Amino acid sequence: MSTSAVAELICVGTELLLGEILNSNAQFLAQELAALGIDHHYQTVVGDNPQCIQRIIAHACDANTPGRSKILIFTGGLGPTPDDLTTETIADFFDTPLIERSEIVTLLRERYAQRGRPLTPSNLKQALVPQWAEILPNPTGTAPGMIWQPRPGLHILTFPGVPSEMKRMWRDTAVSYLRDQGFGQGVLVSRNLRFWGISEAALAEQVSTFFDQTNPTVAPYASQGEVRLRVTARATTPEEAIVLLEPTAEQLKTIAGRFYFGSDDESLASVVGNLLQSRQETLGVAESCTGGGVGEALTAIPGSSAYFWGGVIAYDNQIKERVLQVDPQVLAAEGAVSGLVAEQMARGVRSLLQTDWGLSITGIAGPGGGTETKPVGLVYIGITDPQGQMYHYPCRWGTQQPRALIRRLSVCEAIDRLRHHLLKRDDLS
Repeated sequence: MSTSAVAELICVGTELLLGEILNSNAQFLAQELAALGIDHHYQTVVGDNPQCIQRIIAHACDANTPGRSKILIFTGGLGPTPDDLTTETIADFFDTPLIERSEIVTLLRERYAQRGRPLTPSNLKQALVPQWAEILPNPTGTAPGMIWQPRPGLHILTFPGVPSEMKRMWRDTAVSYLRDQGFGQGVLVSRNLRFWGISEAALAEQVSTFFDQTNPTVAPYASQGEVRLRVTARATTPEEAIVLLEPTAEQLKTIAGRFYFGSDDESLASVVGNLLQSRQETLGVAESCTGGGVGEALTAIPGSSAYFWGGVIAYDNQIKERVLQVDPQVLAAEGAVSGLVAEQMARGVRSLLQTDWGLSITGIAGPGGGTETKPVGLVYIGITDPQGQMYHYPCRWGTQQPRALIRRLSVCEAIDRLRHHLLKRDDLS
């Protein structure tokens, strides 16, 4: 029989507070808790300070706060250095002595011997665990975690901050422990529907009636040009949850039309790659302001060599003329940032690489270089199809956008424009 319990994530590390590393552990654990059907209402990042950590623990397991947290999950602070204070701070809070566990000492000796490194007294700190706590094994690192019930109804799990170690420990031990304890009410399964070319507000207006649903739920969010709709269903099994969410997901796709490009881990590049591969067609790319960004996105997809033959970074006009055969008179008359130059760049790279499709980008990414008629953020995308037809599309990303964002938006927009051309050809075939 499953029981309702609220889990709380407490991520320890001053480097997290300073923004020196991304807190990917919290993202992973949040997704895993959802998959287990365990409610998760709070996350905290705290520095390597015992007093601060203890205040967080006191607040998290406060018996006077109904429904606060019954499962505390810690990441970070389990290593051998002086600022690794998580285990001893937790033990101190619950007034419990630390005990050196001989099995951990043996394992540490073996691990350090394998690496040809001496086992110092500071390394042995990792063998200290609160009395009565269970060891949470670490198959790939030196710092074990623990599973502990310091008081009835309160469960504490600790993990090292290294993501690969934490994930392995979670999957090998923690998941089965939480299931054996009967936590969770069924499972939560989410599907992220991904859209490009439509704003969050415009999409939300079209699908607003879905936001009132309770099972499955629908929630929108956006990031750097892309919009997503997260569809989440709760059921007894993953299979039942998928049956619940599929009709809603399909309705949302239909309403959005071709603004929808994929789900979950699919990207614009992977979707375009699948379209090209299914048609047995190839692509060459010519880039100016994006400096190889399209090529990077395409080659991030395993197997992309089957359809992506290569690219030319034509940053200087001489390369546009000599390598891509852009007409010098067009360059002089229209300028490098123009629709005609974008078309000729796409045509040139298609001819040079003997591919079915040519795709190009030329523009002004800033922060300087803009004029009144051609401001920063103006980008042209060029496409040449297998019949040699040329097309171009202007994009205006705004004069105040950061250079990196203009480049990223241009890469995604170019790949999406190609996606639309491929889908249009599918309709005509």
